[in-house]
Amino acid sequence: MKSNYAKMILRSLLFTTTLASPLSVFAHAIMVKSQPAQDTTIAVSPKQIDVWFNDKVGSEYKAVAVIDSKGNRVDNKDVQQELLDGSHLYCTVPDLPPDTYTVRYRVVSIDTHIVTGKFQFTIKP
Repeated sequence: MKSNYAKMILRSLLFTTTLASPLSVFAHAIMVKSQPAQDTTIAVSPKQIDVWFNDKVGSEYKAVAVIDSKGNRVDNKDVQQELLDGSHLYCTVPDLPPDTYTVRYRVVSIDTHIVTGKFQFTIKP
């Protein structure tokens, strides 16, 4: 009888832990999409660089920078957050020549952790 009671308590604990775990595991923002897409080659310079995350990110301390292969920052330093979609950041760029570009981003997740990352795209006529 004690064995069944112990199993029932163990199951209850496991169930409760399972319900609580996703809240802490999935709290950090993760980039899920970009335009231009990560590691793609495009023929024409984009007008802006877009980055989407799996959840809304904080409006403070956000950054998106576009760097050419020589290490020069080439974006217009005008990062914005979409008003109706807090998971979407973008910045504009001038007409970019053929090259490989690295996009670096920094955001604050809902759980207040800073998340950084980068991806590349290439312009080849």
